Amino acid sequence: MKNKRQSGSLFGLLARNYLLFALVLLALAAGVYALWNARMDQLYSSTDWDALSSDPALSRGSYASLTRYLAGDRSSFVVTDAGGQVLYATKYAPAAVPTAGEIECLAEYGSQYYGDCTEFYVNGEREYRVVRYALGAGDETAELAVTLDAGLHVVDGGLKDGRTEYTQSEFSYLCARSPKGYSLYRRTLTGSDGTVRYALFYTPDWDEAAYQREYEASLRILLLFLPLALLAVAGFIWWLNRKIRRPLDHLNAAIIAQAEGRPGEAGSCGGPQEIRRIGESFDRLSRQLDESEAERRRLDEARQKLIADISHDLRTPITVIAGYADAICDGKVPPEEREHYLRAIRNKAASLSELISAFHEYSKVEHPAFSLCRESTELGEFCREYLAEKYDEIELAGFTLQISIPGQPIRVQLDGFQFRRALDNLLSNSLRYNRLGTILFFDVQAQEKFAVLRIGDNGIGIPASRRSTIFEPFVVGDDSRSGGGSGLGLAITRRIVEAHGGTIVLCSPPPAGRSTEFVLKIPRI
Repeated sequence: MKNKRQSGSLFGLLARNYLLFALVLLALAAGVYALWNARMDQLYSSTDWDALSSDPALSRGSYASLTRYLAGDRSSFVVTDAGGQVLYATKYAPAAVPTAGEIECLAEYGSQYYGDCTEFYVNGEREYRVVRYALGAGDETAELAVTLDAGLHVVDGGLKDGRTEYTQSEFSYLCARSPKGYSLYRRTLTGSDGTVRYALFYTPDWDEAAYQREYEASLRILLLFLPLALLAVAGFIWWLNRKIRRPLDHLNAAIIAQAEGRPGEAGSCGGPQEIRRIGESFDRLSRQLDESEAERRRLDEARQKLIADISHDLRTPITVIAGYADAICDGKVPPEEREHYLRAIRNKAASLSELISAFHEYSKVEHPAFSLCRESTELGEFCREYLAEKYDEIELAGFTLQISIPGQPIRVQLDGFQFRRALDNLLSNSLRYNRLGTILFFDVQAQEKFAVLRIGDNGIGIPASRRSTIFEPFVVGDDSRSGGGSGLGLAITRRIVEAHGGTIVLCSPPPAGRSTEFVLKIPRI
C-alpha cells in the first residue's frame, strides 16, 4: 500500500482546522462587508466632474468612455451643439434638455465666476439685479452686472451676451437655479475648427428619504453571510470527516481482516498521529500474535519430536532388555552365554538410567523455577581446579589437553555446581565423538565486560547440517545417533550459561587448526 502523507496530532489537526475555519468565517464576513461597503460607496459617492471635464475623450467626442466617471446610477451628462441639439446623452439623463438660450445662462463648470441675483423695488416697481463676481486671491470683484425689470427686460448694464430680455427659465439659470432635483452646470467645448459644443453636467440633489430606502435595501447584502457560513460549516465537516473517518475505516478493516485470519496492516492508515500510533500498535500486536502462533507451532513440532526422540531412545534399551530377559526365561540361552546376556541387560539398564537422569536434569533446568546459587568466583582458578580433576580422565581416553588461562584475576558470579555440569557436557561430547589423539583446547580470555571461554578440539567436527540446531534437545552429531548420549547435554549447557546471564555459540566456521569450537561469554563483575 502506498504511504500516505502523514499529518500531525489530532489536537493539531483540530486546532489547525478550527483556526482555518475561523479565518474562513472572517474572510467571508470581510467579503460580505466589502460588498456592502462597495454598495454604500456607490450610493454615497459623487461624480468626479473635474476628471471627466479634463479627460481628452470629451474633446475628441468619445463620450461613451466617460460614463466610468459617473457615480451611482443618477448622475448623467448631455452633449449638445451650439444650437441646443443633443449629440449624446447618458442613460439616466433627463428627457428635457435646456435650449440654446438657457445653456448660455448656465454657470460654466470650473469657472472663476459665480452669480448673485438680488430683488429690489424702485418707485414701487420690482426689479432684479444680477451680478457676476470674479474670484481672486482671497477677494471677489464684481465683473458684470445687469438690472432687469419685472418683465425681465434689461434696464441697465449687461452680461456681454447682447440680450435685451430673458425668459423665466433663462433667468432661473442665470441666477444659478437648477431644475428641481438636479444641480446643472455646463462645460463649453471649442473645437479646432471653431465649432462650439456644450457638455451639461447633471448632479442629483440629495434626497434623504431615497437614500434611506437605498441604505435599508443594501443591508440585505449582509444576509449573504448566513448561507455562506453554513456552506463553510458543511465544507469543514466533510473535510474533518475525510481526515478522521477514512483512517478509522482503514484501521477497522485491518482489525476485521485480522479477526478473519486475513493479512491486513493498519500502520499505513494515515491520519493524525494518535490514529497512526494505534495502527502501528495494532500491527505490532498482530506481528507478536503471528510470532506467538509460529512459536506455538514450533513448540508443538518440538514437543512431537521430543516425544518421538524419547520414545526412540527408551525403546531401544527396553527392547534389548525385554528380549534378552525373555530369552533367559524361556531357556533359549545356553548356560555358558547366560552371563553375556545378563551383562548386556545390565549395560542397557545403565544406559537407560543415564538417559532418564539426562531427562530429569533437562526438565529441571527448563523449569520456570530453575535458579542458581551464584557467588563471586575467580574464573581462572575455577577452571584450573576443574581441569585438574578431569586431567586423568582425558589422559586415559587418549586425548591431549592444551590450556590457555591468563594470570590476572577474572571475577564472575558463578554457580559452581551448575557451571561444572555445563563444562562436563562440552568435554564429554568431545571425548565421546572423537578418535584417540584428538587435541582438546581450553582457553580463557578477559574482555572489558565479559569473560570468554573457548572450548574446542581438532577432531571430526560437527556436520554443517547440525550446526544451526546443535543446541536443540535430542540433536546429536550424526543422524544415526550411534555415538551414544541423549542429545540433551548441549541444551542443558545453553540453559545454564544463559541463566548466568551469558551466551554460548558454536563457531561456524571454526578457527584454523580447530574443527569444533564453542565460545562461552559470562559477565564480569
